[in-house]
Amino acid sequence: MAATEPRTEILYDVRAQRGSTLRCKGWKQETLLRMLENTMEVAEHPERLVIYGGIGKCARNWESYHAIVASLKALENDETLVVQSGMPVAVFRTHRLAPRVVMATTNFVRPSWQRFYELQDANLTIFAQYTAAPWQYIGTQGVIQGTFETLRSVGNIHLGGSLVGKILLCAGMGGMGGNQPRAMTMLGGVAICCDVDRRIIDRRIGVGYADVVADSLDQAIELAQAAAARREPLGITLVGNAVDVFEECLRRGFRPDIVTEMTPAHDPLAYIPTGLTAEQAEVARRADRDGYFERARESMVRQLTAMNAFADQGVAVFEYGNQIRRQCEEHGMAGSMQIPGFVAAYLRPLFLEGRGPFRWTCTSGDLSDLARLDDLVLELFGDDDIPARWIKLAREHVPVEGLPARVCYLGFGQRKRFGLAVNELIRRGEVKGPVAFSRDNLDSGSIINPTFETENMPDGSDVISDWPYLNGLLNASAMCDLIAIQANYAMGDSVHTGVTMIADGSEEADLRLEAALTVDSGIGVIRHAQSGYERAREVAEQIGPGEGMSVPLWWTREATFGPDR
Repeated sequence: MAATEPRTEILYDVRAQRGSTLRCKGWKQETLLRMLENTMEVAEHPERLVIYGGIGKCARNWESYHAIVASLKALENDETLVVQSGMPVAVFRTHRLAPRVVMATTNFVRPSWQRFYELQDANLTIFAQYTAAPWQYIGTQGVIQGTFETLRSVGNIHLGGSLVGKILLCAGMGGMGGNQPRAMTMLGGVAICCDVDRRIIDRRIGVGYADVVADSLDQAIELAQAAAARREPLGITLVGNAVDVFEECLRRGFRPDIVTEMTPAHDPLAYIPTGLTAEQAEVARRADRDGYFERARESMVRQLTAMNAFADQGVAVFEYGNQIRRQCEEHGMAGSMQIPGFVAAYLRPLFLEGRGPFRWTCTSGDLSDLARLDDLVLELFGDDDIPARWIKLAREHVPVEGLPARVCYLGFGQRKRFGLAVNELIRRGEVKGPVAFSRDNLDSGSIINPTFETENMPDGSDVISDWPYLNGLLNASAMCDLIAIQANYAMGDSVHTGVTMIADGSEEADLRLEAALTVDSGIGVIRHAQSGYERAREVAEQIGPGEGMSVPLWWTREATFGPDR
């Protein structure tokens, strides 16, 4: 493996390279290097290599980061770099069509948070998060359509089909949660979103994900009610702990229409308990880790108790994937699973069609490339309400962070068609540089998490982890450029895969993309069809054959493979 490049200082201000200068031995390696740099450009705490989610890192330490950079620069077009929990460990000569990078992160047996931190302290692992470790994070914009579609579904099911004049009460303004106010205002509604750390709020205001900072809860409620009465969208932020804000809203009788939150409750050490500032929390973590765990979970119980109370009043309340219900269950809270998780309640119908948070990043750095790809979506899928409506709104409302990028819920078949069309645009010079396709690991078939993405599967297969492994194996078979297998969240309850596929205008990219963009979403359709969803079976049977995917005949003859067969 290439030696680490000599450094006299550690640089925290990393920016992804733009333009046509090639530093590596091929555009695939260069594109992956720019994706790594981009995660750092939009990171929450780049000085600690923490990208988002409290502790999600892109490399194990700075030595590993610079070794990864050096290895990508030296990597030949027939070699594969191996990365183990954020550390480059080997380069193997494979072949041109093999992945350029494979990685595994945060995978270990008999997991617990205490054990994870022991291993991290020993410099043996890092926390992958979803898109931090595999260099696919594109900032807060990466999750915003998921929030948009979730809230839209909430409005359709509970609020008469519209969020205009409705109020969302939420919390958490970090890399993921910071999108909540903007998603709500894109739907015409009003949001009040609190966070303990004023610095994080200011960062989101500066980028454009919220509109105003309220001086107090009184002012936040007054602003929200006035905007809702005028039927005008408004994103309001407030410095405050979710526990205190939710409890005080209940005490005052303030009744929003929707309640959720995206605090880092997945990790008790990242969550800030009531009574502590962000700075005080950092000191408390170092002084007594076990005591901090206990204090954090006690606050989570109070927060979830308040959310349950809102639900009892008829408010639409749901967990937005941060595992607060699971943490409270482990702490012995009765009623910890009262409110639903958002995937099973609101988002899963999209997964049945192979839709999910598909993304593209324009590594040229040129905004005109992003604009051309937005146009392409409308040209190809203008008659599909989900991507067409989103692209039109995103162009107007979603800020660009780092390299120009977009998230769009394209489905099975659409991703391949789009990817091949993008590759052709690059070949013709209409797009200036390579485009990296990736996705959130919250996707149709790339994850198992029984209290999040795979909660309440019809056949009871919530805990079956075969599917993400099959996803990773298929992605390797389909010549994806980067493949990652990770564990996350409740430590051992989640396995998922990350993937990057690159369009560079070449015929080789056509070959890779045709296969990769088929299998990556296709296995998600199969996963849900196997679980018993009729819509997924229809997609598999009707669209699958034309996309190079066939299904067993027993689906069509309605046979059942039970334990006695």
